[in-house]
Amino acid sequence: MMDKITLEKCEEAYNIVSKVARNTALIESEYFSKLTGNKVFLKPENMQLTGAYKIRGAYYKTSQLSDIERGRGLITASAGNHAQGVAYAAKEFGCKAIIVMPTSTPLIKVNRTKSLGAEVILKGDVYDESCEYALQLAEEEGYTFIHPFDDLEVATGQSTVAMEILKDLPFVDVILVPIGGGGLATGVSTLAKMLNPNIKVIGVEPAGANCMQVSLKKKKVTTLDSVNTIADGTAVKTPGSKIFPYIQENIDDIITVEDSELIVAFLDMIENHKMIVENSGLLTVAALKHIKGEDKKVVSILSGGNMDVITLSSVVQNGLFARSRIFTVSVLLPDKPGELVKVSQIIAEEQGNIIELDHNQFVSLNRNNAVELVITMEAFGPEHKKKIMNRLEKTGYRPIEKTPKAKI
Repeated sequence: MMDKITLEKCEEAYNIVSKVARNTALIESEYFSKLTGNKVFLKPENMQLTGAYKIRGAYYKTSQLSDIERGRGLITASAGNHAQGVAYAAKEFGCKAIIVMPTSTPLIKVNRTKSLGAEVILKGDVYDESCEYALQLAEEEGYTFIHPFDDLEVATGQSTVAMEILKDLPFVDVILVPIGGGGLATGVSTLAKMLNPNIKVIGVEPAGANCMQVSLKKKKVTTLDSVNTIADGTAVKTPGSKIFPYIQENIDDIITVEDSELIVAFLDMIENHKMIVENSGLLTVAALKHIKGEDKKVVSILSGGNMDVITLSSVVQNGLFARSRIFTVSVLLPDKPGELVKVSQIIAEEQGNIIELDHNQFVSLNRNNAVELVITMEAFGPEHKKKIMNRLEKTGYRPIEKTPKAKI
């Protein structure tokens, strides 16, 4: 078992991992460069063989096991991406794989893990509970446990991401790396600093699962009471203890982002780069807006793209709501012929597009005086929405904005 991450081990990992993992070449983003004032490059690990970077650490770790260890069967706990990495590695090395996943794991990750030949067990509400059960099974059945992040060999495998970044962009100034338990951040930051100490490596966590930020502030591994984030791949209560010293030494800063920022970042990626990136992978995209523009060369690591269709639909709709591309208003109007036409005409003249109408005659005891009309419509953005609302107000309808009803 490795006792220290070294440059030699990182080079060995690169040679081994490159046999199976795709070299996801950097993509220069004109959109994010203009938006942030920096020269932004995307590292699209969402385009990786298993849809995420995790194949790197899992494959390298498995390659370092003995035949006896592999023969016992591999077991791990994962919210999905590490699961597919271990399942793929087990398939390549011809051994059994058992994966324990949280019950909230997106269906696409469960099915893809099974398709690689692994046995999947759904247990626990969050990763930490799944991990506890996987460790229990490993002890009872003699399986070889592969930790998704708190393992130096796994972290060394993840360092190959940094190796590829530096080959593509030797003079990178800043690398943004998502943090769940800390394995990817450990590998990327450790190798980056060994090759160029001047590179700034910034970790990005969900605000609702900032276990690493809290641990760094307290200078010890700290467990959160709970986690609450749509970034399921980084919903970790406790960071790794073995990798924590490397994080302390090599991570320059931690940025936290709100779930609402991830929703907007998802739309940015879809509209400007035509790429699907899962919520955890969007952490570094959302963080781009937190970095002061100084024309720095910034790499944003998109850690994965495994998102199920229902989650994708929900994120898109909420993103449209957040950007005022869709909004809902309620107006009161007399219950008499022609009033609905008047309201529709106003919206049409302002180039709003009505999606849904809900005419409620029972909002008032005196329906002749007032009935409620709830209108959901499309707009071009905040200014256009404001223009429509102002026009309705001036015409005497006194619109009240309401929370739109999401539809799958």
